[in-house]
Amino acid sequence: MKPSLSRRGFLATTAGLGAGLALTGCGDFKPRPANLANANAKLPTYIQYQGVPTSMPATADGVPAGYRHFPAEPAKAFPDGPPAKGPDITIMNLIFNPVPPPVGQNTMWRALNKYVGCDLNFQITPVNDYPQKFAVTLAGGDLPDAMLMLPADQNSAATPDMLDILFEDLSPHLSGDNVRDYPYLANIPTESWLPCVRNGGIYAIPMPRPISGSPVYTRLDLFEKKGLDPNPRTWREFVQVCKDLTDAKAHQYALGDPVTVWESAMKAQGAPNWWREENGRFTHYYETEECKRALDAVHQLQSAGVLHPDAFAVKGKAKEWFGTGQIAMNLDAPGAWNDYYTTYGPVSEGLDIGYMLPPDWDASTRGGQWQGRANYATLIIKKAPKARVQQILRALNALAAPFGTDSYLLRKYGVRGADHTLEGPDPILTPKGTAEVTLPTIFATDSPFTLYYPQKPEIVPTQYAFQKEVVKVLIPNPAEPLYSATDAKMSKLFGAQLDSLRMGIMQGRDRLGEWDDAMRDWRRKAGDKMRAEYEQAWEIRNS
Repeated sequence: MKPSLSRRGFLATTAGLGAGLALTGCGDFKPRPANLANANAKLPTYIQYQGVPTSMPATADGVPAGYRHFPAEPAKAFPDGPPAKGPDITIMNLIFNPVPPPVGQNTMWRALNKYVGCDLNFQITPVNDYPQKFAVTLAGGDLPDAMLMLPADQNSAATPDMLDILFEDLSPHLSGDNVRDYPYLANIPTESWLPCVRNGGIYAIPMPRPISGSPVYTRLDLFEKKGLDPNPRTWREFVQVCKDLTDAKAHQYALGDPVTVWESAMKAQGAPNWWREENGRFTHYYETEECKRALDAVHQLQSAGVLHPDAFAVKGKAKEWFGTGQIAMNLDAPGAWNDYYTTYGPVSEGLDIGYMLPPDWDASTRGGQWQGRANYATLIIKKAPKARVQQILRALNALAAPFGTDSYLLRKYGVRGADHTLEGPDPILTPKGTAEVTLPTIFATDSPFTLYYPQKPEIVPTQYAFQKEVVKVLIPNPAEPLYSATDAKMSKLFGAQLDSLRMGIMQGRDRLGEWDDAMRDWRRKAGDKMRAEYEQAWEIRNS
């Protein structure tokens, strides 16, 4: 069978597979080679939106714009009226929050439909169930107009063959200056478009996220009480700060989640961000000496008693521990900065949040910050007539309208009165609005990340300062825009096995020497093949 299948043949291939399995395991079908799957395409021209001036502008190296206040008179994103008049558009995507009220009970959703010019029917699935939902929908063959597609290492069903057979190559609409017909999609940075390229075409729309990665947040109020410097320069100084912060009798510790502490130890060594590329040769971060040193470093911190006593026994509590002052540092997503103030500001007196850049490991080994994924995921559009594709792109263009526009205000804050009130020019969500604006438009596409927090605008310059500092030390993941069939198929299996051993070593249940055995097994069963596929893909993209 040729690598490229007909639609009927592809659906027949997938129909008998369990949800979540790779869609390349039937009969004599073979996935297309890495050189074809990763063939290059001309990216959209980047045209930055200049409509809302600020003293904290976005920069070409990845610093997002910052704003203390929303414009008193938001710019009209579509002065000529609704941009996407036509039939309903169904978008299948996911959500982290509780599902919002249905459209009949959701003022914001109805207003958005009217603004865009058609009904946007979101088929919403909880995040943990989404990979299974994606695979089942593909196998069933009854596709929505557009679907969120997680990165391949999180969803093995997201194959280049699937894209070629079932979904639109958007290059005729978006490559080069063609994107000018969709100016807010053109405003999405180039970095976010790179993973959208497959099979020599543009097969997806970005869901842009900041590339600054996850900061280590610090409780400056707790540092100040102990008179400690929140910016240690070396790992040795960091360890001492952790010891000085910890007061077990007061149930206060330096750190919480051991996995993110391991990440911090890796970053202090300038370790690879998943993969390291040197002259076209790839090295996975698990197979480095830095990895073993980081495992040992976390074990030493655990032995010193500076991790929360439930750090290894309880998952998902580090955010709460940080917000309530049980731990003084926590690595978290860029958007968490605002969330901490919203959730814990009312109950944590004196809450003051700062950031810590990765310290250097020692005088000869410089630290760095792992660059974040430029997208959370991407959106793919099923094959359709040209006019229908253009209507869907116009709707997505509206969902990408940037900060300062009426479209952005509606998406993020809903309808004035029902969903938000104003404090000066700034929208403040009402309880009704808090529920309604969880409509997952950000999991269709979005405007570039913007630093803005109307409840506490004075923190924005500090957030902007972090962004300006951190882009100077970013360590990219060279594999992010590339596709490896082996990585997509095997990463979850090996990830679970290696994570169990990693936790055991950091906690002291397993010996550090066992990691070498695990790496030999990983290379033999998957790692060397992943490496070869990424190296071939890298050569194709950079030739």
